[in-house]
Amino acid sequence: MRPVDVVRVAALARVEGEGGVTVRMDGGRVTDVELRVFEPPRFFEAFLRGRAAAEAPDLTARICGICPVAYQLSACAAVEHATGVEVPDTVRRLRRLLYCGEWIQSHALHVHLLHAPDYLGCEGVSDLSAAHPGLVARGLRLKQTGNRVLETVGGRSVHPVTVRVGGFHALPSLAAVKALRPVLAKALDDALATVRLVSGFDVPDLEHPHEYLALRSGTGYPMETGDVVTSGGSAFPVTDYGQHVVEEQVAHSHALHARLDGQRPFVVGPLARYALNADRLTGAAAGAAREAGLGAVCRNPYRSIVVRAVETVYAVEEAQRIVDDWDGEGPAFVDVPFGEGRGTLTGHGATEAPRGVLYHRYTLADDGTITDAVIVPPTSQNLASIEADLRTVAEADPDLPFEEITRRCEAMVRAYDPCISCATHCVTVLPSGEDSDHEKAGG
Repeated sequence: MRPVDVVRVAALARVEGEGGVTVRMDGGRVTDVELRVFEPPRFFEAFLRGRAAAEAPDLTARICGICPVAYQLSACAAVEHATGVEVPDTVRRLRRLLYCGEWIQSHALHVHLLHAPDYLGCEGVSDLSAAHPGLVARGLRLKQTGNRVLETVGGRSVHPVTVRVGGFHALPSLAAVKALRPVLAKALDDALATVRLVSGFDVPDLEHPHEYLALRSGTGYPMETGDVVTSGGSAFPVTDYGQHVVEEQVAHSHALHARLDGQRPFVVGPLARYALNADRLTGAAAGAAREAGLGAVCRNPYRSIVVRAVETVYAVEEAQRIVDDWDGEGPAFVDVPFGEGRGTLTGHGATEAPRGVLYHRYTLADDGTITDAVIVPPTSQNLASIEADLRTVAEADPDLPFEEITRRCEAMVRAYDPCISCATHCVTVLPSGEDSDHEKAGG
């Protein structure tokens, strides 16, 4: 057994954003774990202050090019909650269809191009495309399907332009929506084939003990609405999110860490959604979950790739249902009242981004100006649990070749599909003359 070792990944590959891993070990025991987020913070919460609430969907969409819909719809939900606006059924259904498109393209990207190489002995997409061209082609087809849905409903595939507070600037034509049906039918075959493939991957045997947190709505698998539930038995409305999910700054990261009730790490994302909503899966998605052997709960983070594949099936099927029922009738939006002498307003909104619950809270002046904003992205909520899992992975078999321990640690981080760019909120101020680990490593 090596007496002292340091697992150091200067810059993680195949994740969105810039971060690294340091795991210090002594005699086979981990003494310190750091998932270092050194990407420069972007201060979107500060940018929102002084801007009109109607601008929030477009501004926050720029936080992420992979999950802009999550930011747009969480922003809309918060502003609409503050102003007491109820959107019509037309808007609700179209928002869910838009969200299906985002889930399909985001999950397809992660499953096929970012995570699968870890289980197929490939360093990256170039190696993967040479060894498994059919897999890469299927992933790109699924991603294109998600992009097609986003373009049809949102006007374009990145940072959609039709979303607005109260609904949409314009509805897509009935013909354009119906044209999605044959595309989605082909995508369902690809999504089911993906579940069959990834459920056969040989993954490390690991179960983590963390509490799971997700939304749960009255009907359907959670995407754009719901209250909060946890595997520990807690349940609370989105308005109480800030009372239970407490953020704190850590010295080694530009991203805040979150703890449930300020005490314990927790997990959001596919594993949490599935554990708390598996009974809401229907049709081919429910069958795919059974055939993949997921059971009622999956606690192996390495198998999150299977849950993401099952969720892709669900998103395709849900999109099909919405398209089949769509008649193109109804208003595109409802007016949102500002300046009616109601004083300061506070609104809360949360949706299920592909990576987990995304929460927004806005305080609005009477004229609709944002005076305060809080955004809690999924990755910042998972960081403490990722570090705990890194500790478990490193200690599980300390006699493994050092390169294998490092590989498993990298794969563990990628299993969460972290969006590091979304999570960067704060600045770590170092004492004069002190360099970060990233800087010391030449990053």
